[in-house]
This record gives sequence, structure tokens and C-alpha cells, in this order.
Amino acid sequence: MKYIEKLHYITHDIPHLTHIDQVQLACEAGAKWIQYRCLSKTDEELLTDIHAIAEICDDWGTTLIVTNHIHLNGKADIQGFHIEDMNADFIALRKLVGDDITLGGSANTIENLIRLANEGADYAGFGPFADTKTKPNNFSLLGIDGYSSAIRNLSDLKMPVLAVGGIKIYDIEALMQTGVYGIAVSGAINFADDFIQAYQDFYEAVKG
Repeated sequence: MKYIEKLHYITHDIPHLTHIDQVQLACEAGAKWIQYRCLSKTDEELLTDIHAIAEICDDWGTTLIVTNHIHLNGKADIQGFHIEDMNADFIALRKLVGDDITLGGSANTIENLIRLANEGADYAGFGPFADTKTKPNNFSLLGIDGYSSAIRNLSDLKMPVLAVGGIKIYDIEALMQTGVYGIAVSGAINFADDFIQAYQDFYEAVKG
């Protein structure tokens, strides 16, 4: 199994910090796993960002995952991809990128999680936990009970499952007690008064 960090920091299109700025701050705060999530740029613009971000991540020993855009594989120093399409064929994607690339997927149901595990995903982001403005959607909110039920029913699942979607610092203790592997976060850090302190607080809470 590939190593999967317990706290995933996800960049986002926000007015006050570029994606590159977000990555620099996250790495300075100690981030070891960055998910670059940008759905608003051309391939040329994405690669400009990714090359700069990859250099920062390399300097800090941080894993770089790119949301979607799997067609950019091999064009930059990218360690993996997170695929948000819950109907994506991970068997085909694995053949496309090879065994060394990390592949994560999004899930909202137990059925989604089982399929991702059976098709060889390295980890799953399971959510949304609560309302989130980072990635608006119509999926039902899982809440603590949703995670508890899923993890309990998937005790044989070897794939790491991370809670995602509207998670605040005060939610983490209860979420980790459900048995989830870790947490993915964006807005609660991006919009904090002190970005670096917020990241470090999340990290300490997740590591317990």
C-alpha cells in the first residue's frame, strides 16, 4: 500500500491568496500532503501553477496531488491525482497512469467506497461531512453517524478513508473516533485569521 498522509490540505480559488501562496503557507506550516484543486484555468495556466507548486513541495518534501486533470500526468512533477467523478473507471485510470502514481477518489455512499476499493483506489475522500462553500453539491450530509456507520460496515476495507467537507477544528475528535483514517480540509484553513496556526491546529488534532 502507498503511504497516505492523515491530513490533506486542499487549495481552492479564493480572492486573497493564489494557489501558489496557499501551498507556500501550507508547507511552511508543515504540510506533507497538498491537493491542488483548480478547475478554473487552462492547461497552460494549470501547468504554470503546478510547476511552481511542485518546486515548493519538493523543497519541503511534500506530496503533490492534483484534482482531476489526469491528462497532465507526465507533464509535471505530480505524485498523484484525486478524481472527483464518482463514476470514474479506476481500473482504466490505473492502466493509464501506472502503479507508481497515487490515485484517490471521492465517495458519498458505502457503495462508492466499496467500488473504489475494488477498483484499486489508494484512498477515498468521503463526504460531505457538513455544509461547505468550497465544493457546493447536492449530496446528503454524512455527519458523525454517517461515518460511524460506514466505517463499521466496512471494517474489512483496507483503503484509507478520509472525512471531507465543511470540517471545523472542533469536529475532528469525534470524526477520528469513528475510525476514519484522516481528514481533508480547505476552507477552515484558507479563511482562518492565521493560516499557519490553523493548519498546525488541524494537524495536531488529527494526529491526536
